[in-house]
Amino acid sequence: MTMHAIRLTSLAHGGGCGCKLSPSVLQQLLAEQPTAGPFANLLVGTETGDDAAVWQIDENTCVIATTDFFMPMVDDPFDFGRIAATNAISDVYAMGGTPIMALAVLGMPIDKIAPETVREILRGGATICAEAGIPVAGGHSIDSPEPIYGLAVIGTCRPEDVRRNAQARPGDALILTKPIGVGVYSSAIKKAMLSGDGYAAMIATTTRLNRVGTDLAKNPAVHAMTDVTGFGVLGHGLEVARGSGLTLAIEADAVPLLPEAAALAQAGCVTGASHRNWASYGAEVSLPENWPEWRRHLLTDPQTSGGLLVACAPDATDAVLATARAAGFAQAARIGTAEEGPPGIRIG
Repeated sequence: MTMHAIRLTSLAHGGGCGCKLSPSVLQQLLAEQPTAGPFANLLVGTETGDDAAVWQIDENTCVIATTDFFMPMVDDPFDFGRIAATNAISDVYAMGGTPIMALAVLGMPIDKIAPETVREILRGGATICAEAGIPVAGGHSIDSPEPIYGLAVIGTCRPEDVRRNAQARPGDALILTKPIGVGVYSSAIKKAMLSGDGYAAMIATTTRLNRVGTDLAKNPAVHAMTDVTGFGVLGHGLEVARGSGLTLAIEADAVPLLPEAAALAQAGCVTGASHRNWASYGAEVSLPENWPEWRRHLLTDPQTSGGLLVACAPDATDAVLATARAAGFAQAARIGTAEEGPPGIRIG
């Protein structure tokens, strides 16, 4: 097999945000790490597992910094680059900011991948950065045994526009802007079970920039925001619940799905990350009695470049949904409510 014929996904033991360390493993690794310390200008650090760090420069300006990278979940190098870049930039939008520049993070097995393939990955990332209106201003590359690509992204926002994952309020409506099922689809790709229409739907959602987060953050009725990625709806919802000290009541039937996600999950297209996610936080989730395992897997399914999970005042629900749908998020939906109660999630 030549370098040109090698499938990108065959060179990686995992793909997309399914590569992320499980929440329990990450918690163990970070348990004895020092906190960021008493830096008055550090508005958001590592305390609540938020999407990015935020540093206040002056009374009008904050800098947002984040990085995200992973191994390929698709074989098309251009698509891989686009998905990885969209996913990395999303962290800035999820904090309520506007990206201003990016740096490329690249690791490639140079003895296995043709140079033109790597160029296509970089071109895909640069294409998304151009769509976001930012340059790829530099980066770093290494020779690695598995292909890795992503970005470090810098953004800015006003202090009052910073949106954390830990500021939901009792009674808030929970809104999800993108359908879930990306991990299920990536599993189906490896099993040659995903249709052409399914692949097109997956690329469409994973390459849609979450720039609507910048607009939503200017609405004072939007209290908390995060993007749903490798830990799934339940994992990132739990971060909101723990940080806010609330119970999230999620209506399973209201959660938007990619068209083939339910059927593929029932057919066994489930990632290892979905199992690891549930093992990490399942004790904090209350499920309906006799609930099918495939339905649970959809809610623990690792999303790559997933949507925004937004907590807003209940009377702002229609306005938030209208903003999201006008920005191209046609399946944006209200999926539940934040309630007084112990931190956790109840599925209904």
